[in-house]
Amino acid sequence: MDDRYGTDVLAAGWRGQFRPTVAEVPAERDVVVEVAEDGYVGAIVGTESGLVELEDRHGRRRLFPLGPGFLVDGRPVVLVAAAPKPAAGPRRTASGSFAVDDARARVARPSRILVEGRHDAELVEKVWGDDLRAEGVVVEYLEGVDLLDATLRDDPPDAERRYGVLVDHLVPGSKEARIAQAVERGPHGRFVRIVGHPYVDVWQCVTPQALGMAAWPEVPRGIEWKVGVCRALGWPSATQADIAHAWRRILGRVHTYRDLEPALLGRVEELIDFVTA
Repeated sequence: MDDRYGTDVLAAGWRGQFRPTVAEVPAERDVVVEVAEDGYVGAIVGTESGLVELEDRHGRRRLFPLGPGFLVDGRPVVLVAAAPKPAAGPRRTASGSFAVDDARARVARPSRILVEGRHDAELVEKVWGDDLRAEGVVVEYLEGVDLLDATLRDDPPDAERRYGVLVDHLVPGSKEARIAQAVERGPHGRFVRIVGHPYVDVWQCVTPQALGMAAWPEVPRGIEWKVGVCRALGWPSATQADIAHAWRRILGRVHTYRDLEPALLGRVEELIDFVTA
């Protein structure tokens, strides 16, 4: 007769011998899943950095960590990242250019692209990173356009070492415009190209459609812009860590140049051309 306990009660694995196994399901687009904890039901629209994004029947989207805690057809499953599918034709980079397979990064050029802050640098890297490595262009951040003049004095550009500068809120009459004009009139002007977008912050260079909303919130004067945006969207905003987390959510919705405003796209391409000429 069968011995349900086996012959060796001390054998390894006895604790999990009769424990039910949970199937792993690849988090592929359009698979409908339910979140076991709160009953939220939605179709998978994408994955990014260990998160899965679900969209319910009303078009509302939420992010959840990949792993256990989901149901498919009423059965518990573990969502895992889907294996990438091979491209049917020539692969394109996130910026839209044709990718060069097995290309090694080029040795960095003396020329640089300077941006105002970390978020600007991360956004440029996400969309143009492949192109910049192929061209050997390094992106550095200034921690504010106010430091541009000092940077140029400490490490001046020349014909072989050009600087392309991307500035937020470069509109007539702004502080940024006055700084740009002063640099262009100065001794380094012919080796520096300063361009910018009209938005208050680089966050707005991500299209609102990429974030599932009609427009960026209006932030009243007197409220720090990023804090006001987080409050309007119902996101935590009390600490710098909250702001950083909000930016990760925004950056996670950027996949290609189509998720960015044209006012930024043309300017970055212009800077790449300038520093690689």
